[in-house]
Amino acid sequence: MKILIVGAGGQVGTELLSCFPGDEVVAARRADADLTDPGSLRRLVQANRPDLVINAAAFTAVDLCETQPELAMAVNATAVGVLAAAVAEQDAHLVTLSTDYVFDGTKDSPHVETDLPNPQSVYGKSKLEGESLAGPDATVVRTSWVCSRTAPNTALTVLRLLDGDATLRFVDDQFGCPTFAVDLARVVAELGRRRHGGIVHVTNQGAVSWFEFVKDIARYGGHDTSRVEAIATIDLDAPRQAPRPANSVLASEVLSDLGIAPLRHYREPLQELLASLQR
Repeated sequence: MKILIVGAGGQVGTELLSCFPGDEVVAARRADADLTDPGSLRRLVQANRPDLVINAAAFTAVDLCETQPELAMAVNATAVGVLAAAVAEQDAHLVTLSTDYVFDGTKDSPHVETDLPNPQSVYGKSKLEGESLAGPDATVVRTSWVCSRTAPNTALTVLRLLDGDATLRFVDDQFGCPTFAVDLARVVAELGRRRHGGIVHVTNQGAVSWFEFVKDIARYGGHDTSRVEAIATIDLDAPRQAPRPANSVLASEVLSDLGIAPLRHYREPLQELLASLQR
């Protein structure tokens, strides 16, 4: 196959580059694909004539999305629709990444693929619109709390903060599933090979609060976990512009139906990441 990866310089895109041994992979990074220019995206697909396009690019700065809604919609929604149309002309398949932020977080159990979205932020609304514009034949992969060796992400930010001497305060009333790009990319690639159409939730196993996750980063990174303190969302010194879902835990019924094994517990890739950074 010939695979075009849009957003190849990001966390998931970087890992995807090694997921297609024996295939031809075209890496389109930010300088190669202007997501705000529909003509640029169409030409990118037409020039490469891929069998598979994976869109791993997005405007993920959720608070900035609140103040730049037009840019959020252009990158997270309109660009996906342009790619979907260009892919259809080539008889190719599109995989695009989405987010836990399409849910409002009020459910008291994990969200499955058939749950009704209700985004509360501009970011979540733009990603949900992108899901719609991708069309029913595309693979839409929802994921959450992505971490990797590629910045920015929570794991790397926490490690940097732990190198100082400040106390770290993280909320203990927002829950989700940390997901590591190295594992996520493998399943994204498999779904692309199968040309599976529809929504799929893909996260590492293990639902925790941000406080618990940061404690794990400190623990496995060899830092004093007592420096990490719990705080309620309502007590944050600087309230976030974009509302966060209190429960963004994703569960996948589709992966099971497809016979694809669930991703391992997040603590395994977390420890591997921390070990690799210490080499």
